[in-house]
This record gives sequence, C-alpha cells and structure tokens, in this order.
Amino acid sequence: MPFLVVSGPSGVGKGTLCKMLSESHPRMFSTTISHTTRSARPGESEGVDYFYVSEDEFLSLIEERGFLEHAFFGGHHYGTSRQTIIDQASKGSIVIVEIEVEGVKQMKADNTIDARYVFIAPPSLEILGSRLRGRGTENEENIQARLAQSRQEIAYAETSDAYDKIIINDDLQQAYRELETFALSSLASGSAC
Repeated sequence: MPFLVVSGPSGVGKGTLCKMLSESHPRMFSTTISHTTRSARPGESEGVDYFYVSEDEFLSLIEERGFLEHAFFGGHHYGTSRQTIIDQASKGSIVIVEIEVEGVKQMKADNTIDARYVFIAPPSLEILGSRLRGRGTENEENIQARLAQSRQEIAYAETSDAYDKIIINDDLQQAYRELETFALSSLASGSAC
C-alpha cells in the first residue's frame, strides 16, 4: 500500500495539515513520529511530537539502516524510522510521513518506495518569515537561515517532478481541503473512513 509524504518549509503548516487529515480519518490515516537530536520545545512530548535522541544514538541508527530517510536541518538531525512505517502500515492504515525536502530526495532515489508526494508552500517568503517569528522559538539568525533553506526547497518543488501535488497554504481550511481531496483520491480508494 502506498503512503503519503508531505514536505515543505519549516513553519509552513505541514504538521497541522497532517494532523487534521489523520484526525478527520483516524481509521484510514496514521502519522509517524520522527526521531530528532534537537531538544523538545515547550509543549512538546517524547513519543508524541518526536523521539528525542542523542547524536550518537541517531548516528548509530543511520549505520544500522534504521531510517527510511534522514536529514540534517537547522543544526539538528531528523529521521523517519523504518520500524515506525512498518508498525503503522501493519494496522492497515495509510501512513502519512512528514519530512524535509532532503528526505524526499532520498525516498525518490529508492525505487522500492511506493509513495505520493505533496509539497506545502507558503503564500510568500515574507508571510513564512512572519509565521516563524510568531512561534517565538528561534532567533533572527536561525529564521534567516530557515528562509534561505525555504527558497531552495520551493525552487526544487517548482522545477522538478518530485511532487505529485503542490498546495499553497494561504488559507488553512482551503489547504486542508486540497490535501484531503488529493489523499482520498490518490491513496484511499476503497478504504473505509
């Protein structure tokens, strides 16, 4: 069964959209929990938002081929474990994988992976910058680095055939409807909601 890969710049709302999709169709879709070497932000919990691991633990998992994809982003490692995909798929649900663009490139290079790819784009980099500042979790230097990275990610999404669908998250409800329609039509035909 194929799974849904959702990526886009930091702060674009991909996590919110993925959560909305899995909560609207809980028997059909399930999300994965990534591993990261960054510390938990206020309000985040171990095993809910991420699995927080040391850099040594993360590098060991890479060596053991424990990740479907992994990336170094914003000074920290992030990765999707192969086991979490297996665990979720064994329940009969369509797995939603929320990852960075570097992870998409890794997955697209593996011709054994059957996935549909969605890129969530901001209406503009100015609006994305405002969203990142609104989080209050990073300094201006980090925000500028994330915006520079976002430019590259948007360029990749617009100039290649890496994505099956690009959704501009200007209005959350409209973006959700586009994601839901795409996911249901391309992945869930015949599944129960």
